[in-house]
Parts: sequence; C-alpha cells; structure tokens
Amino acid sequence: MVKEDRSAWKANYFLKITQLFDEYPKVFIVGADNVGSKQMQQIRSSLRGTAVVLMGKNTMIRKAIRGHQEKNPMLEKLLPYIKGNIGFVFTKEDLKVVRDNITANQVAAPAKAGALAPIDVFVPAGNTGLGPEKTSFFQALSITTKISRGTIEILNQVHLIKANERVGASESTLLGMLKIFPFSYGLKVMQVYEAGATYDPSVLDITDDDLLKKFMQGVTNIAAVSLQIGYPTAASVPHSIVNGFKVSSLVLVSRYLLLYC
Repeated sequence: MVKEDRSAWKANYFLKITQLFDEYPKVFIVGADNVGSKQMQQIRSSLRGTAVVLMGKNTMIRKAIRGHQEKNPMLEKLLPYIKGNIGFVFTKEDLKVVRDNITANQVAAPAKAGALAPIDVFVPAGNTGLGPEKTSFFQALSITTKISRGTIEILNQVHLIKANERVGASESTLLGMLKIFPFSYGLKVMQVYEAGATYDPSVLDITDDDLLKKFMQGVTNIAAVSLQIGYPTAASVPHSIVNGFKVSSLVLVSRYLLLYC
C-alpha cells in the first residue's frame, strides 16, 4: 500500500511539473542551500499570486523534463543546471520584479564552525561588553584589545574570516559571544529560462541606457574602421562629410591668403 502511495505521489509530481512548464513561460532556477522549511514557507507566501515555487529531487526533475521533451524539446537546455540543491520558480510576471522579491527574503544566520563563508566577515572596533576573563580568548585570535570600564574593547577592526574559507571553531565561538550573525541565507537565483533560452540573471539588470550605450559604441567603432580603410558606410558618411568640409575650408582659406595677403 505504501509503495502504491509513493508511485501515485511521483505520478502527481511529474504531472505537476510538466503542467507548470506548459503554463508558465518564465522560470527561475534557484539554489536553496541553507534555506529551512519555515523560510521556504515565508518565500512561498511572499510570492503568492505572482509566482509558484517547486522543489524536488534532481533525479525526479530530470526524469520529468526528459519525459516532456517530445512536447517541449527546448526544456533540454535546463538539464545542465539541475545539480545541487535547486528548485524552480515559475512566473508570468516581470522577471526583474519577481527576482527582487525572491532575493529580498533573507534570514540572518550565525557562522557555524566548518561552514563555507559566502562573504568576508569583519569584527568592528569598539566595546564588546565582555568581561576581562575573556581576554585570553581574543589574544589566541591575535585580536588587539584593552580593558575599558571593566569590559574588553577591540582597538581595530579585524578581518576575521575570508570569503570562501571554512569557519573555524574559535571564530564561530567569538562571533557567537559578540552576538554577530554575519551570514544571510535565502533562495539564490542561478539561471533564468525564458522562451526556450537560458541566461544569467545579471542580464535582468541591463537597462535601455546600457543597450543604447553599447549600440553607440559599436557605431563609433564601425565608423572608425570605415574611415581608416576608406570604405564608406552609413556610420562613417557623416564623419566623411565633416572631414571633407574641413579640408575644403582649409583649401579655400589657403587660396584666399595666397591671393590677398
């Protein structure tokens, strides 16, 4: 009986994910490392009405996509990104707005020993509120301190943990004593799928001004090459006319000076 229930659950999952791919033209592939069930519930709630979050085992996701490729062959482009702890966010709304809503839901977290630091961690200078008995602990971490009004004061800002390094037990303990929660976790947008194409989410930050700037830069480059090789193009003709006018003016001025001066 349990086996039949499990089979039915899988069949319903496959049906759900294929229906979502058919219904929604835009999909985010999101990383869900260190995201707990309570936070996931909050994210789902914040996206209700604008997007649908679907998580699942990678093997099941791959199987569902491959089984649906005959109807939608472009889904094959998603397969290389189905690795690690990932999920999907389906939407019909503006991608940039939904992306911002996804990434806005972050939860502060302590630096646990052994965890990989996603960012650099600094301990600010100032009074720690800790008693003098903790002085040796700071000395072990080579942190310069002094006793001020009966408590330990850190004299200079300390670069305690570097990004992409493992958090040590001593560093973790110190941050805990100082009540510093340096990390924040939430869904991380890894890739965007839209109309059969996948691209980096940074593309969503490109503005019309950025596109116009790139276009004008291209036009300038074409004009420069055309002028250099003497091959007229739509981009170089205005420059050729201006240059010709300058040459003509120079010739006229030179003749005037020769005749009347």
